[in-house]
Amino acid sequence: MSEKVTFGISQKLLLILLVVALIPLFSIWFVSYQSITGLTTEKVNQELAAINTNLITHVDDWVDMNQRMLLQNASLQEMQSMNSFLQNPALETITEYYDWAYLAFTIDFDGNNIGRSDGKKNKFYGDRSYFKQVVEGKQFGQQILIGKTSGKPAMVLSTGIFDKAGQLKGVLAQAMTLTKLSGKIINTQIGETGFSFLVDGEGEVIAHPDADMTRSRVDLSNHDAIQAFQQGQSYTVFENSNGEKIVSVAQKTAQGWTMVSQQNYVEAYRLIKSENQKAIYLLIATLIIVIAIAIFVSRSLTAPIRELTKIADKYSQGQLDLKISGLDRGDEIGQLSQSIQRLGTSIRMAISRM
Repeated sequence: MSEKVTFGISQKLLLILLVVALIPLFSIWFVSYQSITGLTTEKVNQELAAINTNLITHVDDWVDMNQRMLLQNASLQEMQSMNSFLQNPALETITEYYDWAYLAFTIDFDGNNIGRSDGKKNKFYGDRSYFKQVVEGKQFGQQILIGKTSGKPAMVLSTGIFDKAGQLKGVLAQAMTLTKLSGKIINTQIGETGFSFLVDGEGEVIAHPDADMTRSRVDLSNHDAIQAFQQGQSYTVFENSNGEKIVSVAQKTAQGWTMVSQQNYVEAYRLIKSENQKAIYLLIATLIIVIAIAIFVSRSLTAPIRELTKIADKYSQGQLDLKISGLDRGDEIGQLSQSIQRLGTSIRMAISRM
């Protein structure tokens, strides 16, 4: 009686075919995955950086335009006169021509308000940072604040008024809404989940898609993207308060503000997920094909071997008049069949001599 085979040729052949087929496939998949990951990371970073750069250019151009306007008006004789009667018509022209400027005014060297475009009572501005910055020698001063009328962030931009000898006589400033500046930023949509926002040098919001955050000038100095940027990392991946993985890029504007563009990691890297799924489907399909081939091949090999094994068992039991198939095969199975046949013939001849 033959012993039961627990791990026969079929299983061994199947295992060999799986190893031979799957090791190269897994190797190809791993190399492809690494390559796609690298290329996708580069592509995502480039796209976010391009969006960020475009927005920074928009911000810098807008501020630069207003700075050039201030310089041009500060050089007028009316401004240099430091006489409100002469200055006010020019100041009113500024607010009429630039619809985002709601107040243009001048300040003398001591911080006293001289001329105003709105005709209201003069105020003391000597304690304002945009005034101090110019007095301390900067070409331009700036300050972001919440407009008392609009309740939204506004910007005061200032520059010096100099006499013909180059001596500082006062400061020309204009207060502006940030609608034109922030509109492009808050309307930037990156995929379905991404957006951009702008914070000042202190990390307080200037423009953000969330109107409440903009209105309250929320402090985002602890935002992961800003923290990473302060440590020299423009690109970073972090988890937000909802546990979602976010990829972001942060860059500085010419004014020292920080522009951040971010997107959900899963959405940004959806190409990797798609390609990985394709690879998994390919591996599964290959596995099915390999198993089918292995079963077919193993059966074609093991079926005649099992048949010959049964014949050998019957020979041992004295059943010698048996028909053996596969004698005409030109492979090792055929040779084994012929050997079994010769064995049977030899046994019969030996018995006949007894």
